Amino acid sequence: MNDYLSALNLFVRVARRGNFSAAGRDLNMPQPSVSRIISALEQEVGTLLLHRTTRAVSLTEAGTDFLERIEPILAALEEAEQFIRGDGELRGTLRIGLSSTFALRAVVPTMPAFLGRHPQLRIEYVLDDMRQSFTAEGLDVSVRFGPLADSSAVARRLGATPKVIVASPDYVASHGMPREPGELAGHRIIVGPMTNGHSWSFLKEGKAVSVRFEGAIVTGFNEVSTASAVAGMGIACLSLAGCLRELASGELLRLLPDWDMGAIEINALFPAGRAAKPAAKQYIEYLREQVAQFSIV
Repeated sequence: MNDYLSALNLFVRVARRGNFSAAGRDLNMPQPSVSRIISALEQEVGTLLLHRTTRAVSLTEAGTDFLERIEPILAALEEAEQFIRGDGELRGTLRIGLSSTFALRAVVPTMPAFLGRHPQLRIEYVLDDMRQSFTAEGLDVSVRFGPLADSSAVARRLGATPKVIVASPDYVASHGMPREPGELAGHRIIVGPMTNGHSWSFLKEGKAVSVRFEGAIVTGFNEVSTASAVAGMGIACLSLAGCLRELASGELLRLLPDWDMGAIEINALFPAGRAAKPAAKQYIEYLREQVAQFSIV
C-alpha cells in the first residue's frame, strides 16, 4: 500500500512538473527510477497516464482525470494522518513559490521557529521575481505581491505593504532632501519593480500629484533597487517590506513620509482544483503573523 501511495505522489509531482528529471530532482530520485515507477503505475491502473517526448511529458485525457481525482484524496489522507497522530506535527514536503526579496527578508529569517515546531517537514523554495506557474513548478502555495491576474487559484490575503521612497544619508547630504514631490524631478531616480513606468503618484489631504522622470538606473529586481539606494546612487521607490531593515539601521532614509504612495497587496495563492496541503494552510497562517511588522490591514 505504501509503495502504491508513493507512486501516486510521484505521479502527481511528474504531472505538475511536466518532466521526469525535474520530478526526480525534487524527490532526490534518479530519472530512470521515476520512469520505471510511473510505468508500473500505468500497468497497475491499466491505461496510459502520460505522453512522453524527448523534452517533456504531458497528461493524457485519462491522466488528467486521474490527477483530478487522486489529488484531493492524497490531501485528505495527509490531513487525516496528521489528525489521527494528534500531535499537530507536520510531515512531508512543502513547496513554496516566492520572490527573492520576500524570501530573503520575510520567509527565511522566520522559518526556523516554524520548523522548530515541525522538524519532520521538508521545505522547498522556488524563487522567481516573476510569477511562478503552479503547474510547471509543482507548487503547494505561492506568495505574490500586487494585483492578482485572472486565475482560478484560491487567494488568501495576508495584508498590504506601503510603497515608500528612500535614499541613503550620503545621497541626501550631497543632493538635498526633497520637500515636495515636484522636487524629485531634479534627482537621480532608481527605476525598479515598484515603479509604474517612469512616474510616481502621491496623495496628501486629497491632493494628487504625479511626477515623471527618466531613470538613472533601471532594474527588474527589488534587491538591486535597495542595494543601489544604499550605495547612494539615487532615490528608489520600494515596498516597506523591501527596505525595513535598512530603514531601521539608518542605511536608508524615508523621504516625503507625509505623502501617500499607496500599498501593495500581499496574497497567498493555493492551486485550484485540489485541497490545500495541511502544511500549506498552517504555514500561511504563521506567515500572516510575521508580515504584520510591515503590513497594513
